[in-house]
Amino acid sequence: MSGDVTLTVSPSLADMPEADWAALSGARRNGTGSPYNPFVSYAFLSSLADSGCAVRESGWLGQHLFLRAADGTLLGAVPCYLKSHSQGEYVFDHGWADAFERAGGRYYPKLQVSIPFTPASGPRLLVREGASSRAVREALAEGIKTLTDRLGVSSAHVTFATDDDIAALDRAGFLMRTDQQFHFFNRDYGHYDDFLATLASRKRKALKKERRTALENGIEIDWLTGADLTESVWDDFFSFYADTGSRKWGRPYLNRRFFSLIGERMADDILLVMARRNGRYIAGAINFIGSDTLFGRNWGCVEHHPFLHFEVCYHQAIEFAIARGLTRVEAGAQGEHKLARGYEPVTTRSAHYIPHPGLRRAVAQYLEMERRDVAEISHMLEAHTPFRKG
Repeated sequence: MSGDVTLTVSPSLADMPEADWAALSGARRNGTGSPYNPFVSYAFLSSLADSGCAVRESGWLGQHLFLRAADGTLLGAVPCYLKSHSQGEYVFDHGWADAFERAGGRYYPKLQVSIPFTPASGPRLLVREGASSRAVREALAEGIKTLTDRLGVSSAHVTFATDDDIAALDRAGFLMRTDQQFHFFNRDYGHYDDFLATLASRKRKALKKERRTALENGIEIDWLTGADLTESVWDDFFSFYADTGSRKWGRPYLNRRFFSLIGERMADDILLVMARRNGRYIAGAINFIGSDTLFGRNWGCVEHHPFLHFEVCYHQAIEFAIARGLTRVEAGAQGEHKLARGYEPVTTRSAHYIPHPGLRRAVAQYLEMERRDVAEISHMLEAHTPFRKG
């Protein structure tokens, strides 16, 4: 880009004033500019670091990129990590790593441009409000490549990026990858029943029956946000999350302190959907509230009841989004079971810089086939949404 600019790298966001970060696209809820994304907020990212969840010891060494003008003004930034593994990313490259290392290469460490443990789309090449967005994004994309080369690492991966970021990364020569998620779209529904009315009769009856069954045995649902998020509530939720995390990954990615920190720093951006029976909480799901999107994240329970997972994670999220006037619910990674519950297939995108010619060539060939498969599956799934036809 024109003019004198400087790219620097820092292991910590603490090296910059929070107000500087808040001036970046998507990083603050200000009612203007780009939509607010809670995962790129200073509060969320700093909580991951300050709790010890995303730090060198856990394989997430910060290598955040900052682009500054000659007068020191922050023009853009990239949340970036030097990683010693591929855990907690949800865009899987284990096969690439295995193949490269069998051929004598060294895949780790690698650079990861992402929000740790968070498979939610959002800005990755962050641009200061009012700056030349295309020029800043292109400078940041080139900065990722330069950092990769200078560190001598195998690759850089930008995951769950927005279309604007993907366009800049494509122009910079990154390889393009697609995947599938399921999102709910609020088409100006005034109430949950308005959404139900758009479904085919058989699907509508099935969802009503499922919801009634989920709330049998005296189960009640609470929406908790803001001042409702007490340490006692976090204790309950963490017990649910830790149980699920230990069964999925061997140990949960997030620790108890992380939840206390986000409760202190961004409570109004959090929705806990908690299921209560006989006076105690038995299950819950955490969601994060953006300016136009509700992001569903983690779930857990200490009692198992039919369809309770679907009620707490998906149906309640739709109800909340409609009540708040949010336009979308992103319900996390994978899960074709979401289709029957009103969530629609959506293509997510990532971009990958691989300097090694042999590895780049092999990955490019694989991605070409994978993109075709994702497109075909998406087309097939769109024909099986529960909505009325015609």
